[in-house]
Amino acid sequence: METQVHKQNSDNNLITSAHATLHCLTGCVIGEVTGLSIGLLLGLSVWSTIILATSLAYISGFTLGLLPVMKHKKKSFLEALKMIWLGEAISIGVMEIVMNAVDYAMGGMQADSILSPIFWIAIVVAVIAGFLAAWPVNWWLLSKHLKKCH
Repeated sequence: METQVHKQNSDNNLITSAHATLHCLTGCVIGEVTGLSIGLLLGLSVWSTIILATSLAYISGFTLGLLPVMKHKKKSFLEALKMIWLGEAISIGVMEIVMNAVDYAMGGMQADSILSPIFWIAIVVAVIAGFLAAWPVNWWLLSKHLKKCH
């Protein structure tokens, strides 16, 4: 019986961590795509584009994490930030490292235009890679109670 309960808890944690990863990924993608697009349109260097995309990913990722906590749990901005900052910072960090590395390796951020197929193909592959990299991290963060679903 104990093994069955342990398996059920493990399955629930996998589902919960996948949901948390998708939620985090949504914020990252909004900021990442915006930053990559701006960087490419303005002709910024690769490092400037990465810094811009990562900064915007953190801003949008944290915003999507903060708003539900503030609304549903009736927390102030600072109270909500204290609740989510560590889990979000780690999860977004892992996603951004992987997503930017994949995008760079595929040539997406060096594309001629945001209308170039390689720009969008690289983003799609980077998003999948970011999810796959962050999912086990979110599973671990949830299992250690360092991240909460909101």
